[in-house]
Amino acid sequence: MALSVPYQAPDEDIFGTLASELVAQLPERLSTRVLENAQRLAEHPAIVDGGVRWSYAELGDEIRAARRWLEGLGFRPGDRLMTVSENGRALVVLLLAASEMDVWVAIVNSRLSAQEIDLIRDNCLPRRIIYTCEASIDATSHAERHGADRYQHPQLGGLALSALLESDPEPVSESGTEQVAAMIYTSGTTGTPKGVMLTHRGILYIASISGGMRHLNEGQRVYGVLPMSHVFGLSSVCMGSLYNGACLYTVPRFDAAHLLKTLDEERISVLQGVPAMYARALEYLKRERCELKAPALIYISAGGSPLDSDTKTRVEAAFNLTLHNGYGLTEASPTISQTRIDDRHESNTVGRVLPLLEYRLEPLGSTATGETAGDEVGELWVRGPNVMKGYFRQPEATRQSLTADGWLNTGDIARVDRNDQLYIVGRSKELIIRSGFNIYPPDVEAVINEHPAITLCAVVGRQVAGNEEVIAFVQCEQGVELDMAEFKAFIAERLAPYKRPSRIVTMEALPSTATGKILKGRLRDLAQQEASDASNR
Repeated sequence: MALSVPYQAPDEDIFGTLASELVAQLPERLSTRVLENAQRLAEHPAIVDGGVRWSYAELGDEIRAARRWLEGLGFRPGDRLMTVSENGRALVVLLLAASEMDVWVAIVNSRLSAQEIDLIRDNCLPRRIIYTCEASIDATSHAERHGADRYQHPQLGGLALSALLESDPEPVSESGTEQVAAMIYTSGTTGTPKGVMLTHRGILYIASISGGMRHLNEGQRVYGVLPMSHVFGLSSVCMGSLYNGACLYTVPRFDAAHLLKTLDEERISVLQGVPAMYARALEYLKRERCELKAPALIYISAGGSPLDSDTKTRVEAAFNLTLHNGYGLTEASPTISQTRIDDRHESNTVGRVLPLLEYRLEPLGSTATGETAGDEVGELWVRGPNVMKGYFRQPEATRQSLTADGWLNTGDIARVDRNDQLYIVGRSKELIIRSGFNIYPPDVEAVINEHPAITLCAVVGRQVAGNEEVIAFVQCEQGVELDMAEFKAFIAERLAPYKRPSRIVTMEALPSTATGKILKGRLRDLAQQEASDASNR
């Protein structure tokens, strides 16, 4: 693939139907197919939320009832409904009822700090905020802090409602390509968070195409622990399941014991997670010396953060299944590529680009390549129905990442091989340039993760006089003390000198989001602060 030349991923058969045909069948709203399933699959299980079990017919009834309730609460087409929530039936129903009303849902994880929640509220300017208190003790805390009124909904459980707020509705479009369904806010504790405007068509493209490829169809039971406040949990897991007629198990928070128990007792057939979730499940199995029982599991996949080869190998050995991989970002609803269900890759490919999407690689500003000389490496740009409409009321930020003709700059450095397999080399803003050599943190992290004492790691760059150095943060298995001399020797055998960390920092737990994604920005700040403190001594 030549750099900068746009390429369109070909049409593809997805379990007997061409992707182009599936795209042509996409409805204009998220709720349309789910309500059709309420008729067509009336008695099939749709939602399991703790002890509550709903069929598709019951889910349809609750969506229609919630629409009437939201109308009574003063919601108008074009308004924003902000949910402070964790996964549960209430959040699913609110999303789909709002879809019927052309109301946008700003889905906000209740585990965010008070400052983050308030910054999002001030940017979103919602008509009301609904807190899903039954599913989240943190939502209850935010509701109390905001003075929201508690409300016991007969079917959706314990909630809290803000007062009716002054808010101007946005224009409404009949077209699902233009109409915003949901806003997911990018994480960050400083400045103004960016509200990523995701359209109905964008989310439904992922639900249909990516969800279909993941075997999310009638009869499947899907473990839904990825937060819906993260676009992977929203589009691929939640909407992918309900659009295709599967049963969704809504799980507010990851707990290894609960996962392993549910895999066995509820005969879960599809499991999607982040790499850290699988690593913690394996750690639990080892610590508790218990056996993995997953009698109905047919598909497992990882996303949300890079999957290193060691984690992939260990998970596949434990589950006796291929751990599928994929790649995306919030601004692409999120999936851009994924491995196909029959793929058996040993490499760390994130699969082929999804059918009909356009993509290209732009040359990097730096020409120093180190060991990657000869590879076609560039910054990945994509265009397609899944690309966001923009950042809410932030036109300058939108212009910086989205062109007028719809090309999204992912900010990721990638390469594509002769078999059209996509590989993510690293984030362009995380690229470390040390003594003229490009260092991609995932390369270093993959080696560190091979060490038996390491559970998680993150590699960042630190500015020093006239150069950058490599800093590694590591989290060890519980109760294990790292022999630093042995560990450095282990790294030295496997990495070129310029890639080896100048400093290794052990932490009890690496800072992470609710989805398990490591907060590298926070680690970069820690690394830089440490250098500053050392220079001031």
